[in-house]
Amino acid sequence: MNHLPEAWGRPRDDVYGAYDHSHLRPSMPNQHTQEPIVTGTSVVALKYNGGVVIAADNLASYGSLARFSNMERLKQVGTHTVVGASGDISDMQYLFDTALEDLVIKEEYQNDGHHLRAKHVYSYLSRVMYHRRNKFDPLWNVLLVAGWDDGKPFLASTDLLGTTFSAPALASGFGASLAVPLLRRVCPDEESVAKISRERAIEAVEECMKVLFYRDARSTNKYTMAIVSGEDNKVDIEWKKDVELQKQSWKFAEEIRGYGAQIV
Repeated sequence: MNHLPEAWGRPRDDVYGAYDHSHLRPSMPNQHTQEPIVTGTSVVALKYNGGVVIAADNLASYGSLARFSNMERLKQVGTHTVVGASGDISDMQYLFDTALEDLVIKEEYQNDGHHLRAKHVYSYLSRVMYHRRNKFDPLWNVLLVAGWDDGKPFLASTDLLGTTFSAPALASGFGASLAVPLLRRVCPDEESVAKISRERAIEAVEECMKVLFYRDARSTNKYTMAIVSGEDNKVDIEWKKDVELQKQSWKFAEEIRGYGAQIV
Protein backbone atom coordinates (compact mmCIF):
# COMPACT_ATOMS: atom_id res chain seq x y z
CA MET A 1 0.00 0.00 0.00
CA ASN A 2 1.06 3.58 -0.52
CA HIS A 3 1.58 4.98 2.96
CA LEU A 4 2.52 8.48 1.93
CA PRO A 5 0.20 11.01 3.59
CA GLU A 6 -1.18 12.31 0.29
CA ALA A 7 -2.33 8.83 -0.76
CA TRP A 8 -3.02 6.86 2.38
CA GLY A 9 -4.60 3.49 1.77
CA ARG A 10 -4.05 3.45 -2.01
CA PRO A 11 -2.01 0.77 -3.83
CA ARG A 12 1.40 1.96 -5.01
CA ASP A 13 1.33 3.16 -8.59
CA ASP A 14 4.89 1.95 -9.29
CA VAL A 15 3.96 -1.61 -8.29
CA TYR A 16 0.29 -2.05 -9.27
CA GLY A 17 -0.06 0.66 -11.90
CA ALA A 18 -2.16 3.81 -11.83
CA TYR A 19 -5.28 3.63 -9.72
CA ASP A 20 -8.45 3.09 -11.77
CA HIS A 21 -11.08 5.69 -10.91
CA SER A 22 -13.63 4.45 -13.44
CA HIS A 23 -15.84 2.87 -10.77
CA LEU A 24 -16.28 6.30 -9.16
CA ARG A 25 -17.70 7.84 -12.33
CA PRO A 26 -21.46 7.62 -12.78
CA SER A 27 -22.74 5.80 -15.84
CA MET A 28 -25.17 8.63 -16.56
CA PRO A 29 -24.29 12.27 -17.27
CA ASN A 30 -24.63 14.87 -14.54
CA GLN A 31 -28.24 15.83 -13.90
CA HIS A 32 -27.93 19.06 -11.96
CA THR A 33 -30.92 20.47 -13.86
CA GLN A 34 -33.11 17.70 -12.43
CA GLU A 35 -32.72 18.95 -8.87
CA PRO A 36 -34.74 22.15 -8.37
CA ILE A 37 -33.14 24.22 -5.61
CA VAL A 38 -34.77 27.66 -5.67
CA THR A 39 -38.51 27.26 -6.17
CA GLY A 40 -41.74 29.23 -6.18
CA THR A 41 -45.08 27.97 -4.93
CA SER A 42 -48.68 28.51 -6.03
CA VAL A 43 -50.16 30.43 -8.94
CA VAL A 44 -53.92 31.05 -8.72
CA ALA A 45 -56.23 32.07 -11.57
CA LEU A 46 -59.96 32.48 -12.13
CA LYS A 47 -62.08 33.44 -15.14
CA TYR A 48 -64.83 36.03 -14.86
CA ASN A 49 -67.33 37.65 -17.18
CA GLY A 50 -64.93 39.75 -19.23
CA GLY A 51 -61.47 38.42 -18.43
CA VAL A 52 -59.19 36.47 -16.12
CA VAL A 53 -57.60 37.25 -12.75
CA ILE A 54 -54.24 35.58 -12.02
CA ALA A 55 -51.96 35.99 -9.01
CA ALA A 56 -48.68 34.60 -7.63
CA ASP A 57 -46.72 35.51 -4.53
CA ASN A 58 -43.23 36.99 -4.79
CA LEU A 59 -41.28 34.48 -2.68
CA ALA A 60 -38.56 32.21 -4.03
CA SER A 61 -37.49 29.60 -1.48
CA TYR A 62 -34.05 28.02 -1.24
CA GLY A 63 -35.23 24.70 0.11
CA SER A 64 -37.09 25.70 3.26
CA LEU A 65 -35.35 29.09 3.46
CA ALA A 66 -37.40 32.10 2.34
CA ARG A 67 -34.49 33.42 0.29
CA PHE A 68 -35.82 35.94 -2.24
CA SER A 69 -38.85 38.08 -1.43
CA ASN A 70 -39.10 40.08 -4.68
CA MET A 71 -39.33 37.35 -7.31
CA GLU A 72 -42.22 38.13 -9.63
CA ARG A 73 -43.57 34.96 -11.21
CA LEU A 74 -46.01 36.56 -13.65
CA LYS A 75 -44.98 37.75 -17.09
CA GLN A 76 -46.91 39.67 -19.70
CA VAL A 77 -46.48 38.18 -23.17
CA GLY A 78 -47.63 40.40 -26.00
CA THR A 79 -50.83 42.38 -25.53
CA HIS A 80 -53.30 39.63 -24.67
CA THR A 81 -51.55 37.17 -22.34
CA VAL A 82 -50.06 36.73 -18.88
CA VAL A 83 -48.07 33.62 -17.95
CA GLY A 84 -47.60 32.50 -14.34
CA ALA A 85 -45.03 29.89 -13.29
CA SER A 86 -44.47 27.80 -10.19
CA GLY A 87 -41.59 25.42 -9.60
CA ASP A 88 -37.92 25.88 -10.39
CA ILE A 89 -36.96 29.56 -10.66
CA SER A 90 -34.03 29.05 -13.06
CA ASP A 91 -36.26 27.15 -15.50
CA MET A 92 -38.87 29.89 -15.13
CA GLN A 93 -36.26 32.52 -15.96
CA TYR A 94 -35.25 30.56 -19.05
CA LEU A 95 -38.86 30.43 -20.23
CA PHE A 96 -39.60 34.08 -19.42
CA ASP A 97 -36.34 35.77 -20.43
CA THR A 98 -35.28 33.57 -23.35
CA ALA A 99 -37.99 31.39 -24.87
CA LEU A 100 -40.92 33.80 -24.62
CA GLU A 101 -38.84 36.88 -25.37
CA ASP A 102 -37.53 35.24 -28.56
CA LEU A 103 -41.07 34.23 -29.50
CA VAL A 104 -42.37 37.80 -29.13
CA ILE A 105 -39.42 39.29 -31.04
CA LYS A 106 -39.87 36.87 -33.96
CA GLU A 107 -43.59 37.57 -34.07
CA GLU A 108 -43.29 41.36 -33.91
CA TYR A 109 -40.35 41.47 -36.34
CA GLN A 110 -42.65 40.73 -39.28
CA ASN A 111 -44.72 43.84 -38.47
CA ASP A 112 -47.77 42.40 -40.23
CA GLY A 113 -50.32 43.62 -37.71
CA HIS A 114 -50.76 40.18 -36.21
CA HIS A 115 -50.24 39.76 -32.46
CA LEU A 116 -49.81 36.70 -30.31
CA ARG A 117 -52.97 35.70 -28.48
CA ALA A 118 -53.27 33.56 -25.39
CA LYS A 119 -53.98 30.35 -27.31
CA HIS A 120 -50.85 30.83 -29.40
CA VAL A 121 -48.64 31.33 -26.37
CA TYR A 122 -50.19 28.35 -24.61
CA SER A 123 -49.73 26.10 -27.63
CA TYR A 124 -46.07 27.11 -27.86
CA LEU A 125 -45.37 26.55 -24.16
CA SER A 126 -47.11 23.16 -24.05
CA ARG A 127 -44.96 21.96 -26.94
CA VAL A 128 -41.77 23.29 -25.36
CA MET A 129 -42.57 21.45 -22.13
CA TYR A 130 -43.42 18.21 -23.96
CA HIS A 131 -40.27 18.46 -26.09
CA ARG A 132 -38.05 18.85 -23.02
CA ARG A 133 -39.82 15.94 -21.35
CA ASN A 134 -39.05 13.75 -24.38
CA LYS A 135 -35.38 14.73 -24.07
CA PHE A 136 -35.46 13.53 -20.42
CA ASP A 137 -34.50 17.07 -19.44
CA PRO A 138 -37.82 18.59 -18.36
CA LEU A 139 -38.38 22.15 -17.23
CA TRP A 140 -39.55 21.76 -13.62
CA ASN A 141 -42.47 24.16 -13.80
CA VAL A 142 -46.24 24.28 -13.87
CA LEU A 143 -47.38 27.11 -16.13
CA LEU A 144 -50.73 28.90 -16.09
CA VAL A 145 -51.59 30.91 -19.18
CA ALA A 146 -54.31 33.55 -18.79
CA GLY A 147 -55.48 35.85 -21.52
CA TRP A 148 -58.08 36.93 -24.01
CA ASP A 149 -58.69 34.94 -27.19
CA ASP A 150 -61.38 35.14 -29.84
CA GLY A 151 -63.58 37.36 -27.69
CA LYS A 152 -63.48 35.02 -24.70
CA PRO A 153 -61.38 34.72 -21.53
CA PHE A 154 -58.73 32.01 -21.82
CA LEU A 155 -57.17 30.00 -18.99
CA ALA A 156 -55.14 26.78 -19.24
CA SER A 157 -52.14 25.05 -17.68
CA THR A 158 -49.26 22.80 -18.69
CA ASP A 159 -46.65 21.04 -16.56
CA LEU A 160 -43.19 19.47 -16.84
CA LEU A 161 -44.66 16.43 -18.61
CA GLY A 162 -46.37 18.54 -21.24
CA THR A 163 -49.81 17.67 -19.86
CA THR A 164 -52.39 20.24 -20.95
CA PHE A 165 -55.52 21.19 -19.04
CA SER A 166 -58.11 23.95 -19.18
CA ALA A 167 -60.70 25.00 -16.59
CA PRO A 168 -62.44 28.17 -15.37
CA ALA A 169 -60.49 27.98 -12.07
CA LEU A 170 -56.89 26.76 -11.90
CA ALA A 171 -54.04 26.76 -9.40
CA SER A 172 -50.59 25.20 -9.20
CA GLY A 173 -48.41 24.09 -6.31
CA PHE A 174 -50.08 23.91 -2.90
CA GLY A 175 -52.89 25.98 -4.36
CA ALA A 176 -54.08 22.94 -6.32
CA SER A 177 -55.17 21.46 -2.98
CA LEU A 178 -56.11 24.60 -1.02
CA ALA A 179 -57.20 27.24 -3.53
CA VAL A 180 -59.04 25.27 -6.22
CA PRO A 181 -61.83 24.10 -3.85
CA LEU A 182 -62.39 27.72 -2.79
CA LEU A 183 -62.45 28.91 -6.40
CA ARG A 184 -64.86 26.16 -7.44
CA ARG A 185 -67.35 27.39 -4.88
CA VAL A 186 -67.42 30.64 -6.85
CA CYS A 187 -67.11 29.10 -10.32
CA PRO A 188 -68.04 25.40 -10.40
CA ASP A 189 -68.22 25.11 -14.20
CA GLU A 190 -67.76 26.98 -17.45
CA GLU A 191 -71.39 28.15 -17.51
CA SER A 192 -70.86 29.99 -14.21
CA VAL A 193 -68.21 32.29 -15.67
CA ALA A 194 -70.85 34.59 -17.15
CA LYS A 195 -72.26 35.23 -13.65
CA ILE A 196 -68.97 36.29 -12.06
CA SER A 197 -68.09 39.97 -11.98
CA ARG A 198 -64.58 41.40 -12.05
CA GLU A 199 -64.85 42.46 -8.40
CA ARG A 200 -66.05 39.02 -7.28
CA ALA A 201 -63.19 37.30 -9.12
CA ILE A 202 -60.59 39.60 -7.54
CA GLU A 203 -62.12 39.02 -4.11
CA ALA A 204 -61.99 35.23 -4.58
CA VAL A 205 -58.36 35.25 -5.70
CA GLU A 206 -57.38 37.56 -2.82
CA GLU A 207 -59.04 35.18 -0.37
CA CYS A 208 -57.09 32.27 -1.86
CA MET A 209 -53.80 34.15 -1.52
CA LYS A 210 -54.65 34.90 2.11
CA VAL A 211 -55.41 31.24 2.84
CA LEU A 212 -52.18 30.18 1.12
CA PHE A 213 -50.18 32.66 3.19
CA TYR A 214 -51.59 31.17 6.38
CA ARG A 215 -51.38 27.52 5.31
CA ASP A 216 -48.43 27.20 2.91
CA ALA A 217 -45.02 27.56 4.57
CA ARG A 218 -43.43 28.46 1.21
CA SER A 219 -45.66 31.47 0.52
CA THR A 220 -45.60 35.10 1.58
CA ASN A 221 -48.04 37.97 1.93
CA LYS A 222 -46.51 39.90 -0.96
CA TYR A 223 -47.96 38.92 -4.31
CA THR A 224 -48.45 40.10 -7.86
CA MET A 225 -51.85 40.17 -9.49
CA ALA A 226 -52.70 40.55 -13.16
CA ILE A 227 -56.15 41.27 -14.55
CA VAL A 228 -56.62 40.36 -18.21
CA SER A 229 -59.61 42.36 -19.35
CA GLY A 230 -61.43 41.92 -22.63
CA GLU A 231 -63.04 45.31 -22.51
CA ASP A 232 -60.06 47.12 -24.01
CA ASN A 233 -58.08 44.03 -25.12
CA LYS A 234 -55.19 44.98 -22.86
CA VAL A 235 -53.57 43.52 -19.79
CA ASP A 236 -53.78 45.50 -16.57
CA ILE A 237 -51.13 44.46 -14.01
CA GLU A 238 -51.06 45.51 -10.38
CA TRP A 239 -47.64 44.94 -8.82
CA LYS A 240 -46.75 43.87 -5.28
CA LYS A 241 -50.16 43.98 -3.76
CA ASP A 242 -50.34 43.02 -0.06
CA VAL A 243 -52.67 40.40 1.32
CA GLU A 244 -55.22 42.13 3.55
CA LEU A 245 -54.35 40.72 6.96
CA GLN A 246 -55.92 41.39 10.33
CA LYS A 247 -54.22 43.98 12.50
CA GLN A 248 -52.66 41.12 14.37
CA SER A 249 -52.00 38.47 11.75
CA TRP A 250 -52.60 35.44 13.95
CA LYS A 251 -55.30 36.92 16.19
CA PHE A 252 -57.78 34.38 14.90
CA ALA A 253 -55.80 31.66 16.73
CA GLU A 254 -57.24 32.88 20.04
CA GLU A 255 -60.63 31.68 18.92
CA ILE A 256 -59.41 28.11 18.35
CA ARG A 257 -60.34 25.73 21.15
CA GLY A 258 -57.27 24.47 22.95
CA TYR A 259 -55.14 27.49 22.07
CA GLY A 260 -53.31 29.28 24.88
CA ALA A 261 -55.26 29.55 28.13
CA GLN A 262 -58.55 28.37 26.66
CA ILE A 263 -60.05 25.27 28.21
CA VAL A 264 -60.93 22.50 25.78
